[in-house]
Amino acid sequence: MKLSPFFFGLFAGALLLTSCNNNMSSTETQPEKVRLITLDPGHFHAALVQKYMYNDVDSVVHIYSPGGGELDGHMARINSYNSRAEDPTRWQSEIYTGPDYLDKMIAEKAGNVVVIAGNNAQKTQYILSSVQAGLNVLADKPMVINRPNFEVLKTAFTAAAGNHVLLYDIMTERYEVTTILQKELSHTPALFGEMEKGTVDNPAITKESVHHFFKYVSGSPLIRPAWFFDVEQEGEGIVDVSTHLVDLVFWECFPEQIIDYQTDLNLDRARRWTTDLQPAQFNLVTGLAGYPDYLNKYIIQDSLLSVSSNGEINFTVKGIHAKVSVIWNFQAPEGAGDTHFSIVRGTKANMVIRQGAEQGYKPVLYVEPVDPGMAATLEPELKKALEGLAGRYPGLSYQASANGWEVLIPEQFKEGHEAHFARVMEKYLQYLKEGKLPDWEVPNMIAKYWVTTGALEMALGGKE
Repeated sequence: MKLSPFFFGLFAGALLLTSCNNNMSSTETQPEKVRLITLDPGHFHAALVQKYMYNDVDSVVHIYSPGGGELDGHMARINSYNSRAEDPTRWQSEIYTGPDYLDKMIAEKAGNVVVIAGNNAQKTQYILSSVQAGLNVLADKPMVINRPNFEVLKTAFTAAAGNHVLLYDIMTERYEVTTILQKELSHTPALFGEMEKGTVDNPAITKESVHHFFKYVSGSPLIRPAWFFDVEQEGEGIVDVSTHLVDLVFWECFPEQIIDYQTDLNLDRARRWTTDLQPAQFNLVTGLAGYPDYLNKYIIQDSLLSVSSNGEINFTVKGIHAKVSVIWNFQAPEGAGDTHFSIVRGTKANMVIRQGAEQGYKPVLYVEPVDPGMAATLEPELKKALEGLAGRYPGLSYQASANGWEVLIPEQFKEGHEAHFARVMEKYLQYLKEGKLPDWEVPNMIAKYWVTTGALEMALGGKE
């Protein structure tokens, strides 16, 4: 994939970042490149941030790690990007390994932005230590996997504000084109009407994501660390992938609005369930012949590994009922990958994303009138809405479908999941240049993790 001309022109101005203590300064006169630090890379998302080069980002990346197979896997991906035939990257890695890797990173401050994607049991403390040291942080989701560490995360946001650094999580799904258009069309009253309030049993907003333990990344089978299957280290599904879905509820349906977790949210219902893996499946996805001792507590029927990877959350935000659910299977059907279903219900029409066999396992956006008798009235409004988006997405059109219309999106706007990491980085670099996040981002990140960690407590039988 070649990044758009828009990207290359976006950061032509100098980044006014920090010097010695990495704090933003309005008096800074010498431009400084963003210098990346990668801390303990244990998830492939750490490498995807570097799948492409960026203007104003130094090519030297400092890596601090305890060493071992996870670091080896990370470096294999970085090296594959550097050596590919088309649009190779030019990253240079300076690696430190040792048991004191975190202290060494803090002491050296070899960069000004820390990328954190790995073991989630350690992630919240990594974030806090980094921002307390005056370092900006770009963190993979989830930033927190349980309620006690939710309080640590709030402390980290307070510390980031005090040190004038930016703490931000990687929300790739905001850059999926069908999601963007679902958002745009659901804020077109002449077509959509008003958003329904919904109920717990019939929410106004439903989002479901299906993921797979065995998958391909950058063309190669993904080898997952064994701790990925330990919910005490990775987190349960209800606090992991659900992070994306709760984020999309806020971002799509309440754009640029602050969500106050203390006054705007209510948890209605939450549940969790397991996906059970056979020993051969565990071997295929980890490369390990047996289960590590810390997974023994999840073994059932002598040999099956029972992983609490699935979850569902019903919650209310500003009086609107929403439901998000995440399901993990072992492997996708032939030709398929991770899939997404989403519906936003309006008084005139529903905006629906489907990604099943009928859609060739590719996300497709549909506009479906609530009352089929309204179709003749709504079709001109759909045409007008798509014409209004032509400046950003030229070539949009539509065709009739079983329950309304399918939105036809030109192929050049259909970027894959891996390309979305570059889009997140573009946005984060923009925020670094401006020296601040939008006013709604931090409270909404806090609200998002209040929902996920609170839902886990509820699903486990605790009180929220």
